[in-house]
Amino acid sequence: MLMQHTDVQAVQDSHPLTRQGVQFACYILFGVIVPLLIWFAARSPALTSPIIQSTVPAVLAACIFSWYILAKLRLYAKARRLSYVLPVNFLTFAIASSVLFVLRTPYSTSLIASAFLATLTTSYVLTALTRLGSKPQFIVQGGRVSELPKRQNQHTVTSAPELEALIDSGQMQGSLVGDLHFDHEDQWERLFAKAALHGIPVYHYRQILELETGQVRIDRLSENVLGSLIPNLPYMALKRAVDVASVILLIPVLIPLMATIAILVRLDSKGPVLFIQERMGFRGEIFRMVKFRTMSERAVDDDTLAQREDSMTKNDDARITRIGRFLRKVRLDELPQAWNILKGDMSWIGPRPEAINLSEWYEQEIPFYSYRHIVRPGLTGWAQVNQGHVTDLGDVNAKLRYDFYYVKNISHWLDMLIALKTIRVILGGFGAK
Repeated sequence: MLMQHTDVQAVQDSHPLTRQGVQFACYILFGVIVPLLIWFAARSPALTSPIIQSTVPAVLAACIFSWYILAKLRLYAKARRLSYVLPVNFLTFAIASSVLFVLRTPYSTSLIASAFLATLTTSYVLTALTRLGSKPQFIVQGGRVSELPKRQNQHTVTSAPELEALIDSGQMQGSLVGDLHFDHEDQWERLFAKAALHGIPVYHYRQILELETGQVRIDRLSENVLGSLIPNLPYMALKRAVDVASVILLIPVLIPLMATIAILVRLDSKGPVLFIQERMGFRGEIFRMVKFRTMSERAVDDDTLAQREDSMTKNDDARITRIGRFLRKVRLDELPQAWNILKGDMSWIGPRPEAINLSEWYEQEIPFYSYRHIVRPGLTGWAQVNQGHVTDLGDVNAKLRYDFYYVKNISHWLDMLIALKTIRVILGGFGAK
């Protein structure tokens, strides 16, 4: 049987707060209306007051954008975390406040603050209630569905007639998951079609696997695996424009910060301030990547194995200097790569570029490795914020699956998620060596 009646009922009673419409209403009600009513009760301002006419639209827009951005971020793997609630809400309300300040319109600081706290609380509550898994997944046995990680609200389907009755009655809440490349019996094939016709999401197991793990399988390379072997070209062009503009805007901050770091590196140990190394870049072209030197100078034998081992950073590597260890932990050693970004060698976000000797080794050992060069390498990336540094081929295989997930899903939302994760990584020192 599919499951006992009580189990079916429990599955169908999925939390209504997982619905986007309900969440939007909660944001408007608790994030804007409630603090606004409290503020009105305390201040009793006139409805025609310029403060009201400027502040209310601003906090309403900030609240809606907080809901929208968090909803979009949850579509990607490893994004259902409370840690992104504060930065997203802070960002939207900071932008709204900045717009009011620049326009020099009258506004209420107390109303903005109360709406921010109310929206932040609403975001935390809704995220906490829905992050453990939204709607149920009904897993149809057969093929490679056994590779799916176990999760809450996941139920194995063994009876086609009972599942069909559930669909016909309109009580099916959730999605149907199966290996759609597997040769199922005819009754299951008909059920997949019927579920889709009834508006029930039907997913190939690989879609769910990618969402749960944040990785793409690399046992074969095809448009079926990646959607397209050419990534989102319009977004790639926009991303390049944003990279250039952001570097130019950050120059007043970057120059004094990098000057200070350069002095500290120079005082800490002998050797050049900058470390320049040839890396494999966009479309397989070699470029010279620049960063602050974080290791003591050393002589390396001129043979392939020695060069390869020298390119790998080990745990508690004795070559790392005192200031270098701090710079690596907070990722400030990468700041000079703003120059590489400006030149077009790199982007702020993308797969990390590898040393030439490592890249050539990986290409010999791992099929499709070179495909990661289809996008510009980044100062930070999806693999870095989820996996950290790698030192062997097993780790590189996992890293490549993360890189392919990024190529397949590249978008401004995924880049925003990586940026938020990078901040968390910097604060926690994850992956620093």
